[in-house]
Formats: sequence, structure tokens, C-alpha cells
Amino acid sequence: MATTKDYYATLGVSAGASQDAIKRAYRQLAKKHHPDANQNDPKAAERFKEISEAYTVVGNAEKRTQYDEMRRLGAFDGTVADARARSQRPGGAAGTGATRTAGGTSSGPNAFRFEDFDVGGLGGLGDLFGTIFNGGRGAAAKEPRPGQSVETTLDIPFEVAATGGKVPVDLEVTEECGTCSGSGGAPGTRATTCPECGGMGSISFGQGGFAVSRPCPMCLGRGSVPSAKCATCGGAGEVRARKKVLINVPPGADSGTRVRLKGQGGKGQHGGPAGDVVITFQVRENPTWKREGLDLVRTVPINVAQATLGSKVGVTTIDGKTMSLRIPPGTPSGKRFRIPKRGIQKSERHGDLIVEIAIEVPSPVTAEQEKLMKQFAEAAGLAF
Repeated sequence: MATTKDYYATLGVSAGASQDAIKRAYRQLAKKHHPDANQNDPKAAERFKEISEAYTVVGNAEKRTQYDEMRRLGAFDGTVADARARSQRPGGAAGTGATRTAGGTSSGPNAFRFEDFDVGGLGGLGDLFGTIFNGGRGAAAKEPRPGQSVETTLDIPFEVAATGGKVPVDLEVTEECGTCSGSGGAPGTRATTCPECGGMGSISFGQGGFAVSRPCPMCLGRGSVPSAKCATCGGAGEVRARKKVLINVPPGADSGTRVRLKGQGGKGQHGGPAGDVVITFQVRENPTWKREGLDLVRTVPINVAQATLGSKVGVTTIDGKTMSLRIPPGTPSGKRFRIPKRGIQKSERHGDLIVEIAIEVPSPVTAEQEKLMKQFAEAAGLAF
């Protein structure tokens, strides 16, 4: 009988799902089952940890490949474990049996550990799964844990994206509870050994000679339970907090540009490092400006007389300065003029400012204007 460790089923995706599909499924499920959103559901924390555990493996391309190989070899129905046991016992008789132990060790005639598992060239799968599931030895209650890393999309004005600048952003992160310092207990209360895991912080499920450990749902991996829960975090040891971060937008940023702010995410637990903030920029459209690589394009309107006789016009650059541009006589609508090095500067490269002329026709015209236009047309031999 197979163990119930189908990570694809946990995430609700097929074994052939793409990494993007797996990531989308995980985000939806994590949001739905997060303990903060289900404080009245005692099973939410366990479900959330199962989802996170599954994504830790199949959400990583390399670990997923190794996991799929273990499935192919039958590691989840006892085949590999039984074969290993037969190869190490006289007569090759394979026993069966299922165990569930605190602390992540399995017992019985086919006791099997992750660190023992290494099948022909798969590169130490025991180390891989031992790391994921704490090697079957339980989680340390006060082990330093890094803070939450946050990913978000930030809309930025076109001008800021072109020239660079700083933009404030509000982020919501998960941090260690300041009241209980992550213990989950009310200040002054006494913590006792968790009766579910025996203080190990994890529990193991074994079947067919294959054991898998997971964080204890009662103590949330701490190994102890407080006599009274912290009123601030409800015993979770974590709280949601908002923080304002000033984002430095590099000159020439475009939609899809990403920046990482080291240590600006959620605070670490038990002395662990703070998480990161990853920002993906989305540049807003601007009716005045367009971008062509590092060149900036803007349209400048002129009247018929200016286009016909020639003129000088003022052009405002992206940094707010005004430059004079000479329009030669007979300039048609759509004609482009290039002003060097007034576009986007990125490192040592510098784009140009491209001015596109748009001839505007006055409407309505006065009687005097109409008379003069007719005289002009007659002198130019134009029919109307």
C-alpha cells in the first residue's frame, strides 16, 4: 500500500504540470489555507504546512526531477526500501510494516532512513530529503529562521522610469511576534513538552519501509506548547506587519525590470537574517512620451504658417528643461528631428530626444483668416 505523499495531488496539479502552473496553484492554496486567514480552523496550519512542503519539492525544478525519479523507482510504494532490505539480509526476505514515530525515525524490520537512500547515480537523495524533512531527527525549537521574502509589482511614472528616482512602497510581511519573540506563548507563561511529538518538533509517517517527517501540527515545530497562547499572535509566533520601503528606480527602467532589496523583507526568527524584497516594475503609459530603446519620442504641434515659412519652437525635455528647435520652411507633418543625448542615459549609453512634428489646422477660421488663406492658395496655384 503506497504512502500518501503525492505532492502533485496536494497542490491539485498533474504530474506533468509546468513549473508556472505549480507556482500558481501553490500561491492560491497558500493564500486560502494560511493560518492567519483561518484562525478558527485548527486544521488550517497543518494543511498550510502540507502545501508548503509539497511546493518545497516540486516547486524546485531540480528537486522535482529527483522526486519524480523516486516515484518512478517505486520509492513511495516500498519497492526501493524492500529491495534495499533484501539486499542486506541473508536470504533476501523482505519484511513489511508501517510505523509512525515522533522525531522522524522509523522502526521495525525494514527501518529506513532518508540518509541511507542513494540509488545508482541519483546524487544523494537522502541528503535532499533529509534536509527537506529535517533528516527524520526533529526540528530545533529555537533554530534561526530567515524572514519572509516579499515579491510585489510596483507601478512607476514614465518620467521616473526614464530618469531614475526613488518611489515609496507599502509592503505587508510576516514577522516574528514581538510580544512572545516567536514562542507563541503569553509573556510569563510556562512551556511544556509537546505531547504530540514528544518534544522533537516533528512527527514521522512510515509505510512500506519509507518514512517521512513533517513539522508537528500541535506545536508548529517548536517541540513545546505554552500554557497560554500569546494574545498578539494567537500562538502562531508570527504576525502580519506593514512596512514602508523606499525603492531606488535605476535610470532606464522598463516594465519587467526587477530589483532585489537585501534584508528589507520580514524580520528573521530566533536571530535569523531578514528576508528580501523583490520588486518588479510596471511603467505607466504617458500621453506625451514614448520610448524607443534609449530614445525618447514626443510630438510637438505647429501651425500651417510655421510649417510653411519655418520657425523656432520650444521643446521641453524629460528632465523639464526647454530647448529651442529650428523648424525649416516646408516641413511636413510627421517629420522627425533628433536632439542628441537628450534621451535616456543608462550606464555609458545615452539616447536621443526625437521630436515629431504635427501640423495643426485652425478650426474654426475667421473671415479674415479665410480671405488670407484663399489669397495664399491662389498665389501658390492651389485649387480648392
